[in-house]
Amino acid sequence: MAYRSLQQFIDILEKNNELIRIKRLVDPILEITEITDRMSKLPDGGKALLFENTGTEFPVLTNAMGSIKRMCLALGVDDLEDIRLEMSSLFKELAGPKDGLWEKLSTLPKLGKVASWMPSVSSGKGVCQEVVHMEPNIDLLPILKCWPYDGGRFITLPMVNTKDPHTGIRNVGMYRMQIFNEAETGMHWHQHKVGARHFEEYKKLGKPMPVAVTLGGDPVYTYAATAPMPDNFDEYLLAGFLRKKRVNLVKCLTVDLEVPADVDFVIEGYVDPSDDLAWEGPFGDHTGFYSLADWYPRFHITCITHRKNAVYPATIVGVPPMEDAYIAKATERIFLEPIRLTMLPELNDMNLPFEGVAHNIAIVKISNAYPGHAYKVMNALWGAGQMMFNKFLVALPDNVDVHNAHQVIECIVNSVDPERDIHFGKGPLDVLDHSSSMAGLGTKLFIDSTIRKELASDFSANYLEFSDEIEKNFAEVRTINTKMIQDGFPILFVSIDKSKVVTVKDTLERMFKNELLGKLTAIFALDFGDSIEDLSLALWFVAGNIDPQRDIHLISLDSDLRKRVGLDGTRKAYNTDNFSRDWPNVVLMDKKTIERVDEFWSELDLGEFISSPSIPLQSLQVGDEPIVRFGF
Repeated sequence: MAYRSLQQFIDILEKNNELIRIKRLVDPILEITEITDRMSKLPDGGKALLFENTGTEFPVLTNAMGSIKRMCLALGVDDLEDIRLEMSSLFKELAGPKDGLWEKLSTLPKLGKVASWMPSVSSGKGVCQEVVHMEPNIDLLPILKCWPYDGGRFITLPMVNTKDPHTGIRNVGMYRMQIFNEAETGMHWHQHKVGARHFEEYKKLGKPMPVAVTLGGDPVYTYAATAPMPDNFDEYLLAGFLRKKRVNLVKCLTVDLEVPADVDFVIEGYVDPSDDLAWEGPFGDHTGFYSLADWYPRFHITCITHRKNAVYPATIVGVPPMEDAYIAKATERIFLEPIRLTMLPELNDMNLPFEGVAHNIAIVKISNAYPGHAYKVMNALWGAGQMMFNKFLVALPDNVDVHNAHQVIECIVNSVDPERDIHFGKGPLDVLDHSSSMAGLGTKLFIDSTIRKELASDFSANYLEFSDEIEKNFAEVRTINTKMIQDGFPILFVSIDKSKVVTVKDTLERMFKNELLGKLTAIFALDFGDSIEDLSLALWFVAGNIDPQRDIHLISLDSDLRKRVGLDGTRKAYNTDNFSRDWPNVVLMDKKTIERVDEFWSELDLGEFISSPSIPLQSLQVGDEPIVRFGF
């Protein structure tokens, strides 16, 4: 379905009971974030929120794609699998072998359909240019400050339009923008991104780089800007395919770029390579940790245009699950098929769990046809686009449901010999990853669980025995989670006090050498405070804090040839860790904002009171700045 406007999408959300209007005045500084965070962590992502009174003339829409149902509504389908299957059919019809002339001619209508999705440029103005501000002031917009230690207010759903200066090929990316003053922002594009590559080409030419930032319009535009498209592939073609209607573009007023005619806002301007870089950040990021301040280009605003009744869209990211988790789930389903059809036909399914914040964890199901087949898949995926940022990759046989956590764990426990089936690699990491010793480069872990099940054990134990044993013998352990043991898996999560240990590895070795704890296959160690009841949060914390080769220890026992696995998922910010980079704090709301929202909750018409998700995690925040500084 092609939406004529963001307002039409809002109407559809409301019609489907997926939107709540908030009429009370809510401050874009922290308060919108706190309310959205409470809503987005409800089962199935809660509801979309439209804040109608923001202290500006524009309402703010958040959590609009923060559920599978709303993601489907945004993309105009009943099921995300529908897009995958349609893409599969299209690939096969266009690329498959054709036996004769008539069969070849039969593909022409399909080629015509593809052509009908190509963006077009119209003369004149679009509705996005109904109101024009030639003396721009970005403060007209209700731009959020999301988290307490953010460097300022940030535009969080910008569609950044740029062009290659040599080929003219367009790119639409999503790069956060910190507000510096009424006419300048940051442009946070990472070195791996196409926008950054365009910038480098303009730098070589010694020319300012035109940039047009759009907000709103058909939600498909926003999704396409986040999608992991190949370089030199127009995101508006993907949008055309998804909405089954070409994107109509109009010329900007002050820069030589085109933008969708029906978006809500257009922020025109340029980035000058001759400028000094600007100090940008910190920002409470989708990893659940702060991305720390660094040097990025400065964007100069030359003009702002918008619809007469524009809606400002924003997203809140932080400790998962939040809206970005559902956007990533759509990408997982949509882009599975191109990977299968162009690179890995043996890839039968893929799961990017919420705990992996889009790329840290990937679980794949493959047809394992020959020795080393899983490693071929590993190498291909780690070299494929944004999958190069993956840290933990698990390959499973084709009789396992990768979306069923119990089946996945059972397969790993019963088939993986750590010494035989665990492989450490090295490669690029997301610049936002804080765990590696060098920014943007670190190690990776591959688990081959496709080999026949030959290690099945009859593990059974009374979980209370483990609690008693640890309490008697390991004073450094603050609390444990025996949920996996209760489910029949020899895996234990422990929260430790690092001030009481020599090294985490030493503690893990001593635990495995205990007669009872030696029955376990794996122990996850965290410094998570006094409560690790939520295994989903614990797994997110471990995945974010681990550099695999440094922090995963294969431990030998005299009594058993099969090695045990100890994982050090603690923060490496203690003096004893000798870690050279700054370690970021977990993204949480401050107590004053939580208390303020508590006080006026009943005025929001959001139903039953929802406690702040930040409260149970407050022990994870160290100090009063975005950087963790332990005192020992």
